[in-house]
Amino acid sequence: MFVKICGVREPEHVAAAVEAGADAVGFVLTRSKRQVTPLKARELAESIPSHVLTVGVFSGESPDAVRAAMLEAGLRGVQLHGRHPQSDFDALKDLGLPLIRAVASDADLRCGAYGESMLIVDAPKPGSGEPWDWSAIAGRASGQWMLAGGLGPGNVARAIAEVRPWGVDVSSGVERDGVKDPGLIRRFISAARS
Repeated sequence: MFVKICGVREPEHVAAAVEAGADAVGFVLTRSKRQVTPLKARELAESIPSHVLTVGVFSGESPDAVRAAMLEAGLRGVQLHGRHPQSDFDALKDLGLPLIRAVASDADLRCGAYGESMLIVDAPKPGSGEPWDWSAIAGRASGQWMLAGGLGPGNVARAIAEVRPWGVDVSSGVERDGVKDPGLIRRFISAARS
């Protein structure tokens, strides 16, 4: 089970994710309460081993803005969240990095439909931590796709059993009062792989 921990902002949370066996760590480089600057993302990612994918998360930025931020941050993957057109993915292929398309359940759920190498199917309100009807997408998504939205240590194993994603992505589900919790990160990864 591929596990991505997203919205990481502090060195101790990066360390907890890596030590617990996360496959990917996401840095939010778009407007959000979890936003970090490209320079901060670069500093945080320096300690992450090469087998863990470091991802810059964007929502609504132009391909030129994404490219500039990624070059400054030095991350190894790009996530475009929301209704980005296929032309945005095409414009970023020259970076030579894995592209991740993150969408709500009403979008095209075929991984690779926009040239991406991974797909995230998220809740209608991304990052809110609000649960949603995961069963509505069972059998609809294909390829290397991750389930996200409303997941936490207490429900991720059930969600995986019900929906059978290739991976899972979490942000608010491993936070206490809006701050990542190393214990919750470890419990989430353990539960996802149980």
